[in-house]
Amino acid sequence: MALFNRISKAAISPPPTKAAAAGSAYMAQNTNNVGASMIGTYYSYVEGEARNRAMSVPTVSRARDLMASVIGCMNLKMYNEIWNGDEMEKLPIAPRTWLRKIDPSVPNSFTLSWLFDDLFHFGRAFLYVTSRTADGYPASFTRLPVAMVQTLDQAGPVWFAPSKQITFQGGQINPDDVVQFLSPIQGIVYMSEKAIATALQLEAARYRNSSSAIPAGILRQNGGEPLSAQELADLAAAFNAARATNQTAALNEFVTYTETLTSPDKMLLIESAEFQAMEMCRLCNIPPYLAGVSVGSYSYQSSAESRMDLWTFGVRAYADCVAGTLSQNNVLPNGTYVEFDVSQYLSGEYSMEDYGNDNSEQPIPNGVPLQS
Repeated sequence: MALFNRISKAAISPPPTKAAAAGSAYMAQNTNNVGASMIGTYYSYVEGEARNRAMSVPTVSRARDLMASVIGCMNLKMYNEIWNGDEMEKLPIAPRTWLRKIDPSVPNSFTLSWLFDDLFHFGRAFLYVTSRTADGYPASFTRLPVAMVQTLDQAGPVWFAPSKQITFQGGQINPDDVVQFLSPIQGIVYMSEKAIATALQLEAARYRNSSSAIPAGILRQNGGEPLSAQELADLAAAFNAARATNQTAALNEFVTYTETLTSPDKMLLIESAEFQAMEMCRLCNIPPYLAGVSVGSYSYQSSAESRMDLWTFGVRAYADCVAGTLSQNNVLPNGTYVEFDVSQYLSGEYSMEDYGNDNSEQPIPNGVPLQS
């Protein structure tokens, strides 16, 4: 028996190969979606320092809450379009299951309000598809906080198209599993950084002044032998004690009393605060009277007119962004659309319904019971 294999023809030995490390095949298949494993780790979620700074301005907080309440209170409905011979007509259709619960773990009022929050502050928002139906379309979603999402192919702050390179908490995620909302309005944290910084500085100055004690008046020595610091302090203390027990103060010819002209409204910079509140209303695109800033006749608008102004000037652009994005072909079949039921909000009917699912009478704000 031969100890070695004999070579009977010419051959070139293959290059040496290195065995793959354990688990490398798995990583190779998932390097473009490792960020998905971080979704749902809520303890690490943040909303972003820039957003939190903007929300510390009372007028910005008021504007955000007003518009978020509108987005959150409206229902979504689904429809197709058909040509009736004269125009395109909307034909209501049965909604998909996610239309009432975009994220199964929370109500739509929460999900839609925070989608708006992202659009309002950053100009974009993200939903991650957590499950799909048999036809391949999304069945449920979860929101990804914008402050934790980076797009490697777009630096911002203006977003031109849906990103194809998305990372979440540093790990890439498949863009096909992300629904990207791009606002027609640039995010306020990028749009007017100096205006927000000015509002914060003004608020800091007002806070300092509110804790600053100023004298009600000044005692001034006009002649005589100069008093020492201790003697001046004793004179002031004696004067305060006399004022506390007598309505008439007595001073000799060497001392005069002058009242301090600074008033509380000047100390709290009321006029400056009013102007800056107006600036923040301009930034947030809401009528100033909705933020409590008096602007003449606008202060006497009816509730119906106020709702219409808030919808027209502030909310509609964001609502159309959300509805239009949810109508794209990566979410719904071609020719199927989503829109907000804005008629109930504008008429005020949304405050009169959905007080319970049982057959008992439910109280409503005007005191008239709602019958089943």
